[in-house]
Amino acid sequence: MASATESVTRSGGFERMAAAITRWAGSRAGFATAAGVVLAWAVAGPFFNFSNTWQLVINTGTTIVTFLMVFLIQRTQNKDGLAIQLK
Repeated sequence: MASATESVTRSGGFERMAAAITRWAGSRAGFATAAGVVLAWAVAGPFFNFSNTWQLVINTGTTIVTFLMVFLIQRTQNKDGLAIQLK
């Protein structure tokens, strides 16, 4: 079985991607993008007669983003816990 430090170095590509997404999601640009998507969805409501499909678009999108962010948050917590244990 590989040690904890070996498994961290082997997943370098994932670590870089997760770090980049985490930095972006916590930035002003990330917030502005999320707010822009919600605003565009709200403005589009009258054009789609506030239909069930119009509501389903935002529900599906936010569910997918939430699902993926849970894994990123858990990865960050695991990484922080490992760093504390190694100290």
